[in-house]
Amino acid sequence: MNKTIKLLVSKKSIGERLDVYLSGEINELTRSHIKKLIRKNELKINDKTITSPAHKIKEKDKIYFSINQKNDDVLTPRKMNLDIIYEDKDILIVNKPKGMVVHPGAGHNDYTLANALSYNFKKNLSNINGILRPGIVHRIDKDTSGILVIAKNNFSHSKLGDQFSSHTIKRKYKCLIWGIIRPLNGRVETLITRSKKNRQIMTVSDVSGKKAITNYKTIKVFSNKDIPKISLIECQLETGRTHQIRVHLKYKGTSIIGDHQYGNKKIKFKKINEDFLKRLININGQILHAQSLEFIHPTKNKWVKFKSNLPQDFKKMLLLLNKLSS
Repeated sequence: MNKTIKLLVSKKSIGERLDVYLSGEINELTRSHIKKLIRKNELKINDKTITSPAHKIKEKDKIYFSINQKNDDVLTPRKMNLDIIYEDKDILIVNKPKGMVVHPGAGHNDYTLANALSYNFKKNLSNINGILRPGIVHRIDKDTSGILVIAKNNFSHSKLGDQFSSHTIKRKYKCLIWGIIRPLNGRVETLITRSKKNRQIMTVSDVSGKKAITNYKTIKVFSNKDIPKISLIECQLETGRTHQIRVHLKYKGTSIIGDHQYGNKKIKFKKINEDFLKRLININGQILHAQSLEFIHPTKNKWVKFKSNLPQDFKKMLLLLNKLSS
């Protein structure tokens, strides 16, 4: 969206908060998104920049509000297969495969989910997050598979963004981890910040960072003399920090199978089942799947639930573990 909205305050709006007034005048943006734009110096009243959403307006105030799309590079549409679970005029529910990056960034400039969305839906997606992130409301890691909601217009994007910001969206993940987590079911609440030793990973901190909360439960423990103990667990996020589940599992003394970034590189096997070892060697990336997503539909205003199937590498490992543990 690239436009400037010009408004003249009438007598009936005297004394209103600026953000409240604008949310009543601009239907395609929510109040929270309007606040963000005001704080980014995108608004002037009588030729003076105003950065406070709480500013009280006066009669005959002349408001100039710029809603500008980010100045990004060009996104090349790419013909790629998309696993679309659900679609209506406002949202898409996509099952992202492992190995696909959500949007262009450092080291991944093309053939991302955003490129595929651009090809399949042209300009019929929200552009709140700029040209390089059409419809992208949230993301999951490259080597994490699973469910994502995509916004097809700016109103839906703003409504969904509000729910992510207030942590009311329910997200459940399944993963296979080394060993047994103690207690079997629990809640991890910490601060997460970027590691000072390695800027590509996150870490738990006692003094700085963003609050992160993960609820987990053990679904099944697999145990056999020829394989190490492995647990299938479910994680429900209350917050959505970068690498949150992986960081919290490391904090609890374990890691996801296939996670070389946060995993224990010193794991060694004295005796191991050959079928399990072959399956393990062929795993590319962590066995972590965003399986379900629940939220209030942005226009229907009703609670909706979506679920995606486990990817093949996850299914095959589960089948083998069940066979070896029976």
